[in-house]
Amino acid sequence: MTLQAQHISTCGLAGEAHSLNIVIIGLTITSSWGNGHATTYRSLVRELVRRGHSVLFLEHDKPWYANNRDMPNPPFGRTELYADPEDLKHRFTSDVRAADLVVVGSYVPQGVEVGRWATRTATGVTAFYDIDTPVTLAKLARGDEEYVSRDLIPHYDLYLSFTGGPTLRRLEREFGSPRALPLYCSVDTNLYHPQPHEQHWDLGYLGTYSDDRQPTLEALLLDVARNWPQGRFVVAGPQYPASIDWPQNVERIEHLPPSMHRAFYNQQAFTLNVTRADMIRAGFSPSVRLFEAAACGVPIISDAWEGLDTFFTPGEEIIVAHSSSDVLAALQQITPDERRRIGQRARERILKQHTAAHRAAELERYVFEALKNHATRPSL
Repeated sequence: MTLQAQHISTCGLAGEAHSLNIVIIGLTITSSWGNGHATTYRSLVRELVRRGHSVLFLEHDKPWYANNRDMPNPPFGRTELYADPEDLKHRFTSDVRAADLVVVGSYVPQGVEVGRWATRTATGVTAFYDIDTPVTLAKLARGDEEYVSRDLIPHYDLYLSFTGGPTLRRLEREFGSPRALPLYCSVDTNLYHPQPHEQHWDLGYLGTYSDDRQPTLEALLLDVARNWPQGRFVVAGPQYPASIDWPQNVERIEHLPPSMHRAFYNQQAFTLNVTRADMIRAGFSPSVRLFEAAACGVPIISDAWEGLDTFFTPGEEIIVAHSSSDVLAALQQITPDERRRIGQRARERILKQHTAAHRAAELERYVFEALKNHATRPSL
């Protein structure tokens, strides 16, 4: 009996619970320095293990992560580092071949080579997990195939995307994905929740510097700070150029490890969400920071993008700002009671739809469906 047939027999037509053997090859799970991948993988793997699945996470050992590992040995699943693709193939071919699900993530170093090997070697379901879908598609349009290529996409059984909406159909029609499905970011509500703290800042922002986000950060936070010198502001995150003119009432925190995120959010009256340009163009691309802040019950002021209202109701669960005056009005005119109600409504939405437990259950369902309908992949 084939591996897939064994699973169909074990799972049954009703899809009873069954333990999956999962291998994830991702950018990083050990270091949150300068990336949003680690926190996503940590919460997803933790919940998959809680659901009874076996998870092996494989990470390319990079010096910038080695020097900034805030979770060198994740206490869930099994994590292994590899030196290069040859080391990966030499040590983990048997694991990939035996897995029910093999996931290769976006921004994995030499990801095309890794993906070709994974899709050739795996006997179970293969998936590309794109935590950066709009960025990926923009790169492919430029002929940049840093970690996935056009000809590789059809060989993954599933394309799991941080972006939903029309992008999913585009992945199938234009790029030949057999099945494109949303697997949005999520939050571990055991780590992110309301916590009593003295309010230090009227508005804060957490995010690594990026050229395309900086104009919005300038408009929705730095200009507001300049126009309201009595206000207290904070920007946390690495890689900001020394050339930025920070107003005196904006505090800078160079790096904030995930263990401090909850306290950081809970010390803000409002938190700011800023979306990358490619993700605004694609729409339906919530960031993990958005869900983390909401889980803490902190009211969010966000830039505008298509699909935002499918995650939060504007005016009730989130404040949408188009200009610095919109932000300043929210900071000065929304009463403390209404601010708390907005934050609480956003948290309730998270608890109903966007926890890491929800994502693990969604992934589990996708895999069981794929195992039942598994077809022979075309040869590379």
